[in-house]
Formats: sequence, structure tokens, C-alpha cells
Amino acid sequence: MSDYEVTHSKSEVFYDTYERKSELKHQTHYCPGCGHGVAHKLVAEAIEDMGMQDKTIFVSPVGCSVFAYYYFDTGNVQAAHGRTPAVATGLKRACPESMVVAYQGDGDLAAIGTAEILHAANRGEKISVFFINNAIYGMTGGQMAPTTLVGQFSTTSPFGRRPGNEGFPLHVCELLATLEAPVYIERVALCDNKNTMKARKAVRKALELQQKGAGFTFVEILSPCPTIWKMDPVDARHWIEKNMLPVFPLGVFRDRPAPDVKDNEIPQRTLTEALELDTAEVEVSERKQSSKSDGKSLTLKMAGFGGQGVLLLGQIVAEMGMREGLEVSWLPSYGPEMRSGSAHCHVCLADERIGSPLISHPDVLIAMNEISLRKFAPQVKASGLILYNRAELPEGFEEPAARVVCVPASDIADQLGMAKVANSVMLGALMAETELLTEESALAVVQSTLGAKAKSASVLEMNRRALEAGREYMQKAATPVQS
Repeated sequence: MSDYEVTHSKSEVFYDTYERKSELKHQTHYCPGCGHGVAHKLVAEAIEDMGMQDKTIFVSPVGCSVFAYYYFDTGNVQAAHGRTPAVATGLKRACPESMVVAYQGDGDLAAIGTAEILHAANRGEKISVFFINNAIYGMTGGQMAPTTLVGQFSTTSPFGRRPGNEGFPLHVCELLATLEAPVYIERVALCDNKNTMKARKAVRKALELQQKGAGFTFVEILSPCPTIWKMDPVDARHWIEKNMLPVFPLGVFRDRPAPDVKDNEIPQRTLTEALELDTAEVEVSERKQSSKSDGKSLTLKMAGFGGQGVLLLGQIVAEMGMREGLEVSWLPSYGPEMRSGSAHCHVCLADERIGSPLISHPDVLIAMNEISLRKFAPQVKASGLILYNRAELPEGFEEPAARVVCVPASDIADQLGMAKVANSVMLGALMAETELLTEESALAVVQSTLGAKAKSASVLEMNRRALEAGREYMQKAATPVQS
């Protein structure tokens, strides 16, 4: 047997077998001659050579690259159509030591994802974006893409792209190069061996810059799509050289250090100033934070009609948690109607970092109307609490495992003389059930949140009375009736 040397092999960054289809574990889903396979190899080899496999997170969107997680043996996150830069931004900020790779096609990045890529680049997010431009929508049947050439035929431009009707092709590199923050932008092509090697260098440079913490890096890769172009693989590569290169010229559009942004020269507001706290309140909050007990948390969902103060109630509870030294999140959801439309919000209070602001099974539900009660009550934990804004439960309502207390907050608010404080009545009832929130912080937050109106003595007094009324009602509801 003669001696030999292996000069070409599959990167260790790829899985040994691909589990997408049990009968085809040795091959990808890409068509013969597709540029995605080559681009994948360039990215994988760079990651392997840099020793970053265990620190890499690959983000792939909808499109031909949708199954990248079957191939790359790295961290993988699947993003919604066009949202890869946003997902990559979150990952990089949460895991700054990781290598975050955003991989997108032209229909994904340059169409539905235009805003995402522009703003990620403009912020100088420290991610590497690889943009596969084959001038067509490949996965969904060959529709015209933002990068489709003038005169090029597609299923949605059967007469050829006409600038007067469909506009001109979008030049993404040139567009991003007008921004201040990006550090490296280059366009390369997979049309022959020489240009493929240039693409290899560009991919490596983008990742190496990210590894050094340089900033936003972007590589556009002109890539063949033989199947949708209806060409054989060789002709498809020639087509790039003949037709795409004149429209999308290759080259480096940006290669410079990140701009020297002197944030310390910009007037900064402290947390104390932002929350309009005085020094004494800050000291109290810090003492509470240092004396917190581990594991203390509360998740709440507030729901009702627009105009009932549901979202404001959530904001108040979240800010109360901040003043108590807790980690907080507030996530609103509402329809287009300002009044009478459905509205609800999620609020998390915790000692530790909050992983997601979305709550599937809250500890507490505050339902300001019957629709919200019926919709969300089944989601509350069995050990949880439901506060319902009526004197009694609606007819035919099947009580869940959670404890349900009827607090006629709207009626109580009317009796106090101000219908708008119904949400404060509910807040008082809530405070009677938890030690995480205090009346002192509630009144302070009401004053700062509602602004000038809340600073008047009458409005503050009305909210104080509403809080007390809710607390007293809750305490009475919890007291057994003596026979």
C-alpha cells in the first residue's frame, strides 16, 4: 500500500451523520451545485482552525439554510424569518465570550429582515453575518428577491425584473457601508476556485475580528442556485461571473477599527435620577436588596379591557419590584384599540436574573373582566391566586385548582368617588397576599408614574384609600365567617 496524505476532508465542526432523514444521513438537503454547501464548509473550517467550536452559536433563519442545525455541531438557534440579527444580538449580549454567527439568504436578510440587519449594523453589534446572495428565493419556488437582477425572470417577474415596476436590485454591502459602526464589510463570490479562496479568507477575517471583539462584520457571498436558475452547476457558476459581478462588484467596502465612541462624554442619568428617587429611598432599596432571601419570586398576569389600567398596573408592580431591589420584567400585549380592546401584561419579580418575560403559568392572575377570567384562569398554577373584579364569579364558570377571590374593585372605586383607581384597589388586594410589595413603594411609584396629576394631594390620597380598601377587602375575604 502506497503512502498518502489526506488534503481534503469534512470539518470536525460538522456532525458525523446528518439526522434530518434516516435514509440519507450522509448528505445535506442542498441541491447539487448549490453554494450553501461550500459556504457552510468555509465557515466550519474557520471555526475549527480557530478552536472556537465549543464557543460558537450558529443562528439560521427560514430559507434554504433552515436545517443548518442538522449539520453544525455547535450551539444552534433557529430564528424567525428575517429576525436572525435580532436573535444574534440577544445571544451575543447574553454570552459575550461566544462566537455568534448569523447566516442568511437574500430573501431573508434583504427583504423581511432589512430593518433587523440595518439596525444591528448601526449599533455595531459584535456578530458576524454571512449573507448568501443568489438573487432569487430558492426554497419557496423562485420568486423575485430584493437582489434579483434587472431583466431576470422569476415566478413573480415572468417578464423580467423592471425597475419601473419592481425597483432596482438592493446593494446590501453598499447600503451598510454608509453606516458608522460596522468594522468590516466585503463582497465575495463562489464562481471559481480563485474567488472561493478569497471568500475563505473573508469568512475567516470576519470571525477573527469578532474573536478580538472588534465589532460588526459582514460578508456577502454571491452564490449559485442551479435548480431555481434552471442551469447545470457549471453554467450556474459562469452565470455569476457574467451577470452578477457587473451588478454586484466584489471588494472590501469597509475595513477599519470600530468608531471611538466616548459614552462618558454623553450626559448620563443614574438609576436614582431615572426613577426620581431621593437618597433615602435608594439606601432603603439597597438594604432590601442586600437582605433578600434566595428563591423569592412572583409571576403575575394582569388582563382586562383597554382603559381599565391593566398595563399601568403591571408597570407599577414592576417598578415597585425595582424599588424593593428585585429583578423585574414587564411584557405588554394589547390590540389596536385604545379603549375597550383586549389588553394584558406579564410581570416577573425575582431575586435572580429572569430568563424570559413570557409567563405560561403565572402565580397570580388579576382579571378585570369576565373574558380575561375565562381565558387565563386555566393557566394559573394550582397553588396560585386569581383576583377577579366582580362580587361573584360568572354563571357557569368552572373554578380551576387555583384559589379564586372575587374583589369588586370597580364597585369599590366608584364608592370612593374615582372609577380610575380600580387598579389600585386590585393592587392593594395583591399586597395583602405578598411580602414582596409594600404600600410605601406603591404610593411612591404612583406619584412618579402618573406624573403631575398624581402629585396633587387629592389624587395621591385617593390612591392611598384605594390601596387600603383593597387590602382590607382581601383580609376580610381571608377571615373565616364566625357562626
